[in-house]
Amino acid sequence: MKRIWLLLVSLAIISAGCAREAGKNQQTQAPQNRQFTLFTWDGMFPQEILDGFERDSGYRINYVNFDYDETMLSRLETAGGGDYDLIIADDYIIETAIAEGLVRKLDKSKIPNYKNVNPVYLKPFYDPSDEYTLPYGAGVQTIVYDPSQININITGYADLWDSSLRGRVGTIANYRVINGMALKVLGKSYNTENLDDIRAAGQRLLGLAANIRLIKDDDLQSDLLSGEIAAGVMYTSQVTSAKMENPGLEVVFPSEGIGYGIMGAFIPSKAPNADAAYAFMDSILDPQRGAECFEYLGYYCTFSASEPLISGDYKEFLTLPGGFNVDMEMIGNIGGEAEEEHARVWTAFREATGLSE
Repeated sequence: MKRIWLLLVSLAIISAGCAREAGKNQQTQAPQNRQFTLFTWDGMFPQEILDGFERDSGYRINYVNFDYDETMLSRLETAGGGDYDLIIADDYIIETAIAEGLVRKLDKSKIPNYKNVNPVYLKPFYDPSDEYTLPYGAGVQTIVYDPSQININITGYADLWDSSLRGRVGTIANYRVINGMALKVLGKSYNTENLDDIRAAGQRLLGLAANIRLIKDDDLQSDLLSGEIAAGVMYTSQVTSAKMENPGLEVVFPSEGIGYGIMGAFIPSKAPNADAAYAFMDSILDPQRGAECFEYLGYYCTFSASEPLISGDYKEFLTLPGGFNVDMEMIGNIGGEAEEEHARVWTAFREATGLSE
């Protein structure tokens, strides 16, 4: 009898242990079922927004980063449109992803706050029917300079060729923007496919090489603030950061015309957890949360409902000025031959600056 009792106790202990182990397995598996994989650049959202979404939704965010749009596209192609739930990338690469069938159409009934999008940013070239994307931030490439460090008044790209700026200019590392800068000086389109025009821009760029001190995408604004460079061609977020720290800097919307771009959020065609992506998009479209996102991000706010809530310190930098007296042109995809010519031009320019990759 005692042996039977001990056997029963042992079985009960084993059973309870198995139940606890099963419970542990369920607990470790449950968050996986509630995982939301966000694929974009580093630093796209304030941590408070990410933490708040996890707390309110019950989803655990798996934040995965890429460095360049082309890296993102390569990984998405390899995954066949799977692996990731929401991707935020640049306009031109989204056009390619859509053409390759890697993006699903949005079910806007699952995004009640979609109405908060600013119509100015709708119907872009890469999504003319607004079927696939949510605009998340827009920007232009502008010149920023420290008037205390130079003795010329910069009004356009052409002024960067001035000999007084020898070794004092920094630029971002986007070859279509910088090659395009020379095209605009020549009165041409950023998106020209005329090879002679691109070559002519390349020759023009070679004359700028002596003035170039830095070519880098990351933290270029710090080099302006420190005095490492006296003028720079920068992204909107960098301009915002620099001006917030030093209001005495001058921001120039180049008279020749400026490149304009939109970042877009999209759900891959085989996203493992599209419902989480819809929930996240709707969350950041909340007016207050959207304002917090754009104050952190430093790009133009693409949510009209959030604009009134942006604090005064940021407001002048985060709303697209309506009074531009220059042409704005979105930089889009171009044909293979034109891309190859741009690559040759960019390589020659970097070699001339001594800053080749």
